[in-house]
Amino acid sequence: MDLRKIKALIDLLEKSNLTEIEIKEGEESVRLSRASRAAPMPTYVQAAPAEHAPAPAPVAHAAPAAGKAPAAEHASESHGKPGKDVPDGHTIRSPMVGTFYASPNPDAPSFVKVGQTVKAGDTLGIIEAMKMFNPIEADVSGTVRAILVKSGQPIEFDEPMFVIG
Repeated sequence: MDLRKIKALIDLLEKSNLTEIEIKEGEESVRLSRASRAAPMPTYVQAAPAEHAPAPAPVAHAAPAAGKAPAAEHASESHGKPGKDVPDGHTIRSPMVGTFYASPNPDAPSFVKVGQTVKAGDTLGIIEAMKMFNPIEADVSGTVRAILVKSGQPIEFDEPMFVIG
């Protein structure tokens, strides 16, 4: 099955109230589902620090990303308006949970670098999820102003990845 079709199915699932979708084409089939427990987790994580103590939340966010979380956190909190460390521009966010890779293999150069001009549809990186490598494409043309994730880093859904201006 074509990766673009799978990506379109993911978009359809995200934009709808569906929790599961399965498509079969000949012998190939794709089944996408939203885990019912995945949606409440962010709600609990965000609600707990506000009610109890604000200290655990920054520690939990800062530990996995080792330095990149504060910039990503500012961008997430402002809903597209990056913090002072992140330049203004169009923010490309992760469409899924997985592991981000900046190049097709460890010996290859990165797909993009800061300052590079990209066109809509150009590959910026890949996310590995469930043994599948999903290309992350630019949805606008412009210059890469910031790369907010490191190669090999675990990435969350809707996490800011790139800024294009």
